[in-house]
Formats: sequence, structure tokens, C-alpha cells
Amino acid sequence: MTSEYNDRPTPEQIRRAPKVLLHDHLDGGLRPATVVELARDAGYDALPETDPDGLGRWFREAADSGSLERYLETFAHTCAVMQSRDALFRVAAECAEDLAADGVVYAEVRYAPEQHLTRGLTLEQVVEAVNEGFREGERRAGEKGHRIRVGALLTAMRHAARALEIAELANAYRDRGVVGFDIAGAEAGFPPTRHLDAFEYLKRENNHFTIHAGEAFGLPSIWQALQWCGADRLGHGVRIIDDIQVADDGSVTLGRLASYVRDKRIPLELCPTSNLQTGAARSYAEHPIGLLRRLQFRATVNTDNRLMGGTSMSAEFEHLVSTFHYTLDDMQWFTVNAMKSAFIPFGERLAMINDVIKPGYAELKSEWLFRQMASASPVTRGSGLGGR
Repeated sequence: MTSEYNDRPTPEQIRRAPKVLLHDHLDGGLRPATVVELARDAGYDALPETDPDGLGRWFREAADSGSLERYLETFAHTCAVMQSRDALFRVAAECAEDLAADGVVYAEVRYAPEQHLTRGLTLEQVVEAVNEGFREGERRAGEKGHRIRVGALLTAMRHAARALEIAELANAYRDRGVVGFDIAGAEAGFPPTRHLDAFEYLKRENNHFTIHAGEAFGLPSIWQALQWCGADRLGHGVRIIDDIQVADDGSVTLGRLASYVRDKRIPLELCPTSNLQTGAARSYAEHPIGLLRRLQFRATVNTDNRLMGGTSMSAEFEHLVSTFHYTLDDMQWFTVNAMKSAFIPFGERLAMINDVIKPGYAELKSEWLFRQMASASPVTRGSGLGGR
């Protein structure tokens, strides 16, 4: 879409721009130094590196390796050091601080409570520790001049059998920091329909849920998530591109599922860097987000796993700006899409859009306007104007 503000934003402007994040995993976003310190405190001696810089590189290289086994091993290490209340509190607080420092004003961060029980915590204690950590992180960020609101998504693992239990947990804490539910894990062999009881329960309770679908498995995963399970959003959903045909002359034909997703404004939680790591896309230039943005799908930009991807919301947008020549108007479009799709009440979403997001982008665009005016109207010295 053509923008009158046709300059590409600078990295500094991208960082300052208000951003909204819907798909971010708590156990995929730890600071490397925190992993090292928590491992030491817990007596966990299986880390491949104990130097924070070296460990950060190891996480990124393992995620980039193309080996699913190595990619999954990264989460074994982060989950291993997130088994106490203090560890969960710290990781959640730092998550909120890090996102706020990157210009994120609203985030929904997901995690699987069932993966943090090996040292005696209950499901409820896990949720309460993370919620308290998010509140502390919001407070610390505010002291530094960064405002953020963080909601939790409780995730059930699709290869396990606790989805209904986790859904009930999400419903119990829905007014206390938890904004929705998710299922995650390997798609192949573990269709979302295995957990229909959880989704039916959430629908009866008028609660929100997203489903990891259409990342590795394709259109059947998306179809089941929507038409059998009733998902509000698609976690990734990038394989919807398989139902879109682009002819040699550039004309585009949407299949029935793609048309349904676009017509119903179903949000796509797209994660460009992660998709490159998992093989869902071969390059940023070939990532479907460019076409989906042009076709006006409800596309959003997300990080997925900041540690493994060596990424951030600003980094994701820098890649897109560089690849697709996006402007501040494009960034605002993605951000408003995400805020419209958040799992908080309509009035609060509207207030965030009108009182935080739009003013933030207007301020950045006004800087562009004044630069243009200054360059177009240089002051002429010695002209005799204004000499009195």
C-alpha cells in the first residue's frame, strides 16, 4: 500500500514506535545471562555453555541448524531452569522489561504451566508466580519511562492429555492476568481435534483461545483449528499461502479456506524469523507476509522465541522494512491489526489504538514531515528578509 510517508523508518524510529506482540513464548525469551545464573542456583549442570555470550550464540545456532532435535533441546534447557517460583517470577519480570524497552506497549506471552512442575510447584503456583512477575516487570518498565501491559496465555501441550485441565486453569485466572488459552507442540500426528473437549469448554465459558496451526503441517491443520475447534486466532497460520494461487500475470486467486480466513478477519500470528528457522519460509523476501499484507489479511508481526531467534519486535520490523520497503504507515497497519485481535475487552483495545498507538505513530510521522519541510525550505542568509 502506498504511503505519503514514503521514507523507510530508521532502526531508532522502529524501536520507538509502539508495537503489539501476540505470539511470544516465555520459555523462548530468556536472557542468556539469566539462564546461566538460574542454572547455577538450581544446580543444573547440563548447559552446553556457561558464558552468557557463548550460550546466546549456541541457542541461535541450534535453532538455525535445521535439526528439530537440536531446536527442541533448546527448550529443554530453558524449562529446566524455570522450575521454582523465584525463577518464574524473575523470567516473567525480565520479559516485560525487555519488551517494554523495545517499544512494545501490549503483549500476550504464552507458556505451558505443565512444563514447570518438576520441583513441586502446583499449576496454580506457576500461574501466580508468572502473573506476579509480569506485574513487577510492568512496574520496573514504568519507572524507566516505558509503559507496557502484559497478559498471559496458558498453553497446553498437544502431545499430552492435560488440555481440559489447562483450559479450566485459564478460565479460573481469566480476570487475574490470564487472557486466553493455546495449544502448542508438534502439529504432525497431534491434530487440534484431539483436544475438542477443551475448546468446547472454553466456548461455553465465552473465553478466548488461539491454536498453533499452519506452521509445519499445512492447510488441514488450519481447517481443523477453525472449523472444528473454533479458534479466535491462528498461531502462525503461515501455510494459508498454500490456498492462494498467483498467476504469471500477477493475478491472485484465493481458495475457499483462504477466502474464509480473509473474509472473517481471522488474525494470523506471523513470526518471520522463526518461520525461516523452522523451514516454513526460505527467506524474508519469500515469506508470505508480503503477499498477505498486500491482500489485506489480518496479518500481525511477532517474535515467537526471542532467545532462539536472536530477535525482537524491532528486529522483525527492521527485516520487513528492509525487504518490503515498509513505512511507518505499514508498521501502524500491522500494529493496529494486532491490537484489534488482542484478547482483552473491546473498549480497552480501542483505547490502546486511539490513545497510545495512533498518537505514537503520528509523532514519528510528524518528525518526518518537519524534516521534509526543513530540507525543502532552507533559510536564505543575507536576503534581507526578517532583518529588522
